[in-house]
Amino acid sequence: MAEYEKKVRQILTKHGCYFIRRGKGDHDIWHSPITGKNFPVDGEIRIRHVANGIMKQAGIDHHF
Repeated sequence: MAEYEKKVRQILTKHGCYFIRRGKGDHDIWHSPITGKNFPVDGEIRIRHVANGIMKQAGIDHHF
């Protein structure tokens, strides 16, 4: 299975998103300056659809 968490975090950082705090379980809370909202990022992203969902929440037009 593909591992997407490293790629997702790199793309988020490139677009100005940043880590806020640890969430429940293995989730982190990030903030997007594009949408002005906080969103969760899973610690292990193995499914392409989950990675695409995170990009959508961040307001970034990127598809895996």
